[in-house]
Amino acid sequence: MARGSWNVGILKLFTVCITAMLIASMYIAFSPERLPCNCPEHREGHLPDGIPNPPAHLQLADLDDSKWGPHKMAIIVPFRDRFEELLQFVPHMHNYLNKKKVPHKIYVINQVDNLRFNRAALLNIGFLFSKNQCDYIAMHDVDLLPLNLDLDYGYPQDGPFHVAAPWLHPLYHYKKFVGGILLMTAEHFKLVNGLSNRYWGWGREDDELYVRMNRSHLKVHRPEGIKTGYQTFRHLHDRRKRKRDMNRYFNQAEVGRYRDKVTGLDTVQYDVESTKEVTIDGSPVTVVNVLLNCNKKETPWCVHYEQPSKSRHL
Repeated sequence: MARGSWNVGILKLFTVCITAMLIASMYIAFSPERLPCNCPEHREGHLPDGIPNPPAHLQLADLDDSKWGPHKMAIIVPFRDRFEELLQFVPHMHNYLNKKKVPHKIYVINQVDNLRFNRAALLNIGFLFSKNQCDYIAMHDVDLLPLNLDLDYGYPQDGPFHVAAPWLHPLYHYKKFVGGILLMTAEHFKLVNGLSNRYWGWGREDDELYVRMNRSHLKVHRPEGIKTGYQTFRHLHDRRKRKRDMNRYFNQAEVGRYRDKVTGLDTVQYDVESTKEVTIDGSPVTVVNVLLNCNKKETPWCVHYEQPSKSRHL
């Protein structure tokens, strides 16, 4: 009788163990870490609102050490619908500048209205947004990544410094080219009154900025002793996926040939829809979603004939 009771006890214990193992296996298989994520940040074309920072021991190189110098640079990125490039740009630039010990803060000025893209206006807005925290700016294309650590991103005391010089930029090589990456002190940017707000669509705003700097007697400086040539930068732009808005409406082409003495930093019109502090692979970035205002009597070419879908927010 005692032996039978012992067998029954063993059987019950065995059953309990098996049941516990099955429950544990199901918990592991269906825990949130294993379930497919339908979060917004994992859907195509949507930038995550925040990615957790890496462990503290991996962030030591990210400290903005005051010993790096008295100046701080605002990297201003005019932006619209370039999510794939941005996911590469922010971590690359943050790590690159940390290696060079350049104090910096990245601002992405994201145009979310239905007007044509206006790079110059976004740069003006970026300066206004960053001027209280930084004393010089880098007007920086999101698709251009520096690879050579000898490039100078320091305070451009002697005048505007064109990092992406014509003999280094992978695409543009004409003498007066100042696009891609241009550094200016806050004082010099205000002196030229920023950029013209009349350039809607792609191109020509940099050429007009060159004229502004020239008329203000600002000499453009460029890198010296860089031996990597056209391999100095990585260019991310895919023209097959992202076509340039090269359209010219009304008298836009004619107006774009001349120095704009009316519009600039002090006339840019916009509304800030939202501001977000996010991280991408542990690299911080400030995203400013803006809606530009357009005077259609002055620049009727600010709108498309075929209206695009509204730009996505970050």
